[in-house]
Formats: sequence, structure tokens, C-alpha cells
Amino acid sequence: MTPALVARAEGLVTARLTVAAGEVIAVVGPNGAGKSTLLRALAGLPGPARAAVAIDGRDVGALPPHRRRVGYVPQDGALFPHLTASRNVAYGLRGRGLSRRQAQDTAREWLDRLGLSELAGRRPGQMSGGQQQRVALARALAPEPRLLLLDEPLAALDVETRTAVRHTLRRHLGPYDGACLLVTHDPVDALSLADRMLVIEAGAVVQDAPPAEVTRAPRSAWVARMLGLNAYAGQGGSDGVRLADGHLLAGADPAPRGPVLVTVHPDHVTLHRERPEGSERNVWRGEVAEVTGTGTRLRVSVHGTDGPDVVAEVTASAAAELGLGEGLPVWVGVKATGVVLTAL
Repeated sequence: MTPALVARAEGLVTARLTVAAGEVIAVVGPNGAGKSTLLRALAGLPGPARAAVAIDGRDVGALPPHRRRVGYVPQDGALFPHLTASRNVAYGLRGRGLSRRQAQDTAREWLDRLGLSELAGRRPGQMSGGQQQRVALARALAPEPRLLLLDEPLAALDVETRTAVRHTLRRHLGPYDGACLLVTHDPVDALSLADRMLVIEAGAVVQDAPPAEVTRAPRSAWVARMLGLNAYAGQGGSDGVRLADGHLLAGADPAPRGPVLVTVHPDHVTLHRERPEGSERNVWRGEVAEVTGTGTRLRVSVHGTDGPDVVAEVTASAAAELGLGEGLPVWVGVKATGVVLTAL
């Protein structure tokens, strides 16, 4: 089967992509990594990168954006402020050669699919942020693009609206048989919507794998922290991984030689008032910097005094028993089995 997308981007960002029909790729990485630049290059928009692009086996790299069969939704939606919702959605359809009547009928059909029929006659200034994003999604999907590019479409929304629009995305991306790239900083978006995660740092791809693999063994400290993990870079040796501050962390398995990323889930971090006795191989002192609530559990940020900073996750009862509070001296313990070592 011909891949829906084969692309090679060069310039400010360097990436090679092959995306199967119906596959959703979450593009993640720190600010300035090149994520939006990659999407603009694939769409054929002006920017500091260029891309060779084949969609369904057809070379479209030399075509202008409106002839590539690409749907593009930027972070702000970019709706035309002077047009109604139905005319915004119809705009791209007219560009594909549909008559005014056909374009309006199709636009209203897509607004209905996304539960926006009552907004057909409203302009963007008369809509909420979530409504604008759903209209922008309808405008992108209506011309039946073979490549859908979504640049942080949920970033500017409040939590409740983001959940509703995410549900809309999931419902419409399920049957979508083109290729989709979704830029996001939210791990919930990446884990719930994507088949693969493309991790970009400093304009280069550092990992391209299913979400489960990225979660289990991230190759980027930024992504590890995005996923809520403790992450440290260091050099592997015979006795473990030596961090930049000189502290040594040991895992259950021998450390790979050379650069290593160490990740530790907050669940695997224990806190004590006295130095722990027992099987915890990694032990150091610290001071509680902050305690925040996450449902029935608490996340405790600890500033390391003779070891690295770390975040632990504990039950509310354990926090009460320890008397955890800002400034409290504690001992940190991490079993070797809770340390994941990934060669870089």
C-alpha cells in the first residue's frame, strides 16, 4: 500500500517521514524545536525550511499550498473574521472547483457533523474559542485533504473546552484515512490521539515511536518531563550513571557506556525522615520545595542537597504521616529496579 505521506524536510528542521493512511503522528518537543516549522514546510507555506513531499505517491513539493490537498489548522484557527462559519468552511471548497451552492451545502453538512449547525450564520467574533477551533477543523476537513496538519489546536482553550474539542478530534480522526500530524505540548493529546510520537529537539528528530515505547523509554529529557517523569542526563560507566553534578545513579541492569538518559517515575521515589535502611540502592538528602495535589495523591518536589532534584508521588496519608511541608529535610530513596537507563 502506498503511504499517505512521504516527506523530507531540510533547513531549520531536518526530518524524514513516512506516514501510513489513517495514521496520526503527535509532533512534540520544546519551544523553538522546529515543530511548527515542519508543518509549514509540509503545507508549502513560507518559512525557514523546505520539504520534498509526496502524498499518495504523487510529488506535490512544487505545488502551491491550495493544490496539495493539505488541511492546515494553526493554533489560533485563522478563521476569516469577516466571513460567517459556513462561508469560512466553504472557502476551501470553492478553491477545489465546487459551485457556490455545492460548497455551501457541504459546509453546512460539516458544521452539522461537528455539532455546529447553529453557528452557520455567525462570524468568528461571535463564537467562543472552542467553537472557533471546531469551525477551523471543519474548514480543514471539508475539502477531504489527504494530509491534515494541526498546530496545537487545543493550546489556547480552557480545560473543559479542551476536553470537548479533544473528543471531537478523536471522533473525526478515527475514520480519517489520510495522514495527520498533530503538534502538541499536552501528553494527554499525544497519548490519546496519536499512533506515533515524533520527538523534535533543536531541529532534529530524536525519537519516532509508538506512545507506549516513548513513555517506557523516552530518549529526550524534555519529553520525559512532559510525561511527568524525573529525567537526568549523564555518562554510563561500570558503577552506574554519573550525572553532571557528580551524583551517581544505579539501575538494576548494567549502564550503557557513553551518554545515557536516566528516567524515574515519581511512584518509584520514596521519602523518609531518617536515612532508609533496606534495599534502596540510590539514597540522598533533600529538602521539600513544594507539595501539590493530583487527585488522591500528592506530588512532592524535593530540592536535592547532595543529589539531584526529584519529584515523588505519595498518598495523602503518607504525606501526613511524614509531616511533609515546604522546607522539611528528607531522605530520598530510589530502588535500582525503578531506574530506567536509555542509551543516547
